[in-house]
Formats: sequence, C-alpha cells, structure tokens
Amino acid sequence: MDINFPLIMVVAVFAGAIIWIVDALLFASKRQQRVADAKAAGANEDTLYKLGADPVPVEYAKSFTPVLAIVLVVRSFMYEPFQIPSTSMVPTLAVGDFILVNKYDYGLRLPVLRNKVVDVGQPERGDVMVFFPPHKPTTYFIKRVIGVPGDIIEYRNKVLYINGEQAEQTLLARLPVNNPEYSLLEEQLGEVTHDIRTVDARRFRDNFRVEVRPGHYFMMGDNRDNSSDSRVWGQVPESAIVGKAVAVWMHWDNFFSLPSFSRAGSIE
Repeated sequence: MDINFPLIMVVAVFAGAIIWIVDALLFASKRQQRVADAKAAGANEDTLYKLGADPVPVEYAKSFTPVLAIVLVVRSFMYEPFQIPSTSMVPTLAVGDFILVNKYDYGLRLPVLRNKVVDVGQPERGDVMVFFPPHKPTTYFIKRVIGVPGDIIEYRNKVLYINGEQAEQTLLARLPVNNPEYSLLEEQLGEVTHDIRTVDARRFRDNFRVEVRPGHYFMMGDNRDNSSDSRVWGQVPESAIVGKAVAVWMHWDNFFSLPSFSRAGSIE
C-alpha cells in the first residue's frame, strides 16, 4: 500500500497550527489569569507552574509544528529523499541507493495537489527524473528522460534514434567475463553520457517508433531489457513530474547490513 507522506505532513502541520492558534486565542489568557490570581493569593511556585502549564496537545503542537513545517517546505520545494526499490536503473542506480531529488528545477509545485505555482524549467533529454506513471498515479517511479515534447523516438536493435539521429553507444564490457550474459555500454544522449545495460539473449520490446505528445515525456530505464517504462505504460504528463534525481547520498542493502557511502556522488 502506498503511503501519501506529503498529505500526512500537511495534515499534521495544519492540525498543530490550529491547536496552537485556538489555544492562543481562547485558553492561554485564562491560564495566565489563573496564575495571576493564585500568585496574588500566595500560591507556591509548584502550584503556579501547574496552573500555567500548557495542556499536552498544545505543548506537542508548539514543539513539533515548526519542525514539521520546515520539513514540509524543504521536501515540497527544495529536496526530497527517495530509496531505489528496483533494478530498472542499473547500472546508474542500484537497489538500496538513497537519492536526493531536486524539487525546484522543474518548477515549484504545491504539496498533495501537485499544481505548479512557479515555472522554473523543464526536463531535458538525459535527465533522471522521479514521477508518477500513468498506470500508478500514486506510486513514485524513476527513469531517464529519453524524449521531450515533439521528439520522434525510434528503437532498433537496442539502439536509440532521437529525431533521426543515432544515440552513440560504446561497448564497455560483456559480463560475467567467463560466461557473458549482458552488455555494459556507454550511451551519448545529447550532452549527457551515461551507462546502460542490455541482456544479450533478449530482444525485448525492440523496434518501435513513437512521437512524444505535447506536455509529455518518454521515459526509459537504463537497464533497457529489464525496465517497465514508457514502452509499456505510455508517456508521462507534465503534471505527474516530481523532480530531478541529482545525487546518491547513501547505499543501504537491508536492515541487517551497514550503510555505505561508497556510491555517494552526482547522478549522470
């Protein structure tokens, strides 16, 4: 089951703010008056403290609401962390990678509603992008931008052609060495150079041609023969964009292993 964390954060911040404001308007002055009356009657410090203390919900609201509000702003408009759950972006990203996603490069969006309020920029060919795919509009996916609006995308014999121009590929290795099963290649996608992986024995979804619709993006995984992407569920609308994946900051295989920072660095 998908957890709508932004919605939880928004509800928590608003609930805390409402508790804080209602208390300030209706109840705080009454507590202060009780303290003043008790002090005039000669009450001791312990009694005065108890009379003036905030109720538990108000105390929690004052303590946690500012922190949650800061976290909400950072996650919604600056950077948000994600963990890679699948092998679809191998070799660029591995299962267990923790990444940072830039939330402002593609424009500022309201949390939960996802409406763009400030237009900063648009995805570019070669970007690694987080988004909500058409078939699972509440689940985060991460793939590489292959085509932008108006592009003609062709895929023939595991080679990309963008608007008739071949994306150059350079073979780096065939692995495993003693019994090769897949190829590791370097691909030039516009100004972006990145690695991809193909399975030698598989001709998976080869040979297609598609035009990217206005306001949409064609996405593919770097693990080309093991990726559910726009070849399967179609193009991604601009309204479904979350942000640009910019860096790996930690790798953690599972709960019983130690985190590693050996993979930390920018995402190409």
